[in-house]
Amino acid sequence: MKSPIRSIALPIALLIGSANVYATTFDLVIKGGHVIDPETGLSDIRNIGINKGTIVAVTTDAISGNQVIDASEHIVSPGFIDLHHHGQNIAGYRMQAQQGVTTALELESGILPIADWYKTQSEKNLPINYGASAAWTFARIATFTETEPVANLQYFQSKQGVDNWKQEIATPEQLEKIMAYVQQGLDEGAIGIGINAGYAPGYGQKEYYALAKLAAEQDVATYTHVRYASMLEPGSSFEAIQELIANSALTGAKMHINHINSTSLRDIDATLELFDDATQQGLHVTAGAYPWGAASTVIGAAMFSGPEWKERLGYQEESIQLGTKRLNNEEMLETQKEAPGSVINWHFLDEAIPSELSALDHSIIHPNVLIESDSMPWMLIEDGQISYYEGNEWPIPSEAFAHPRSSGTFTKILGSYVRERGLLTMEEAIRKMSYMPATVLDGFVPQMEKKGRIQQGMDADIVIFDPKTVDNQATYQVPAAISTGINTVLVNGQFVVKEGELVTDAAPGQAIRREVKAQ
Repeated sequence: MKSPIRSIALPIALLIGSANVYATTFDLVIKGGHVIDPETGLSDIRNIGINKGTIVAVTTDAISGNQVIDASEHIVSPGFIDLHHHGQNIAGYRMQAQQGVTTALELESGILPIADWYKTQSEKNLPINYGASAAWTFARIATFTETEPVANLQYFQSKQGVDNWKQEIATPEQLEKIMAYVQQGLDEGAIGIGINAGYAPGYGQKEYYALAKLAAEQDVATYTHVRYASMLEPGSSFEAIQELIANSALTGAKMHINHINSTSLRDIDATLELFDDATQQGLHVTAGAYPWGAASTVIGAAMFSGPEWKERLGYQEESIQLGTKRLNNEEMLETQKEAPGSVINWHFLDEAIPSELSALDHSIIHPNVLIESDSMPWMLIEDGQISYYEGNEWPIPSEAFAHPRSSGTFTKILGSYVRERGLLTMEEAIRKMSYMPATVLDGFVPQMEKKGRIQQGMDADIVIFDPKTVDNQATYQVPAAISTGINTVLVNGQFVVKEGELVTDAAPGQAIRREVKAQ
């Protein structure tokens, strides 16, 4: 007879508690917006109450706050989470914020030493959350060149003219050293292992297996730019993705395929079939893609060398772009020789050709492929010399260049794929850009379990946008154009974008990091 009383008393207590919560005045209230929470399936008008950086209430009840945002006729979404972000200076993070990103993670390439990187980033007053994986390529470079890794992208770019780390199989002694570097990164709190295999395709099978096995033992994910990008066999994109899937099956490792769209080239249907087979068999394999027909990389990358590389890539003259200039074959060879670390755009698909746009679309709309930008660092060319843009001015200089995905990936999904072409529903798009990325790190990065969701107790990482006007404005000629329609971006409950404008002194970004075991 006691059980019914308890079952009645519990809801009454909850109702009383709820009444007490909603009677309070919140730090911030988002009023009357169309709230979308991918985990619960909520897609309806709600009010949101926020206290001390945390979502405290999601309700139809009237609530009051010290600050109130009128979100009527706007979408209220979890902040977008980018698993593939390379722009490590404040300009890169600001451009991400302007397209609704609240967490940007350097996972595919990664970095070493991890402790140094987190310390440096903590001193930059970043507007959004940040984190990194342990970089296998940095470990390889350090081992083969007998140098110590430096926690910046210049270290990686400066070694593009050296071939041994790219093409040679590691000796047992070298492999031991490589794995020690990666283990050190994990001990310092790295959020997985970055395997930039396409930049060092000469590695041996034992090395890749060792990385997957380490990830499984440490219960972290790997993030891989697969070994090959080609439709021709041997050495095809299909083979490279098959290699990743095999290592996941053998070890049980969680393995993420970065930019499956660009590494597959025009063979995306075949590689997506492989991906489907792996997931249907219960393997821990995930994938990401970005909505552009051009890639961005260093001109000295291994893919642009070797026998028949042009045939393997389907390369056409002047498909390489440096800054805003298309390079002919002679200019490309000269740049490879003189400045192999130069960041370029490579146009491998033409979005104006329906069949090529369709290939790209297949990767974007696949229900199990998340959206990631592969955002690049912002660069300047002065007197023929290329350098990173390190400045703090806003907007960034109009002459600064990067791939337009660095400023408009997420808004292009909302503008083109949702509103204009109807290839994704709003709910599907938001799931791909927030909840799905968060779940890739769920379980081994506890912070991510409170992101990508709009629920009571979750972090107040939120983007509010106008579904009628949200869109990308960036192009290959004007890559720094700022997206439209993003009204508000909150990071840990603080304004980073307010009434469409960046709050330049906002610095609420926090480190996303595993437990530190060694420093």
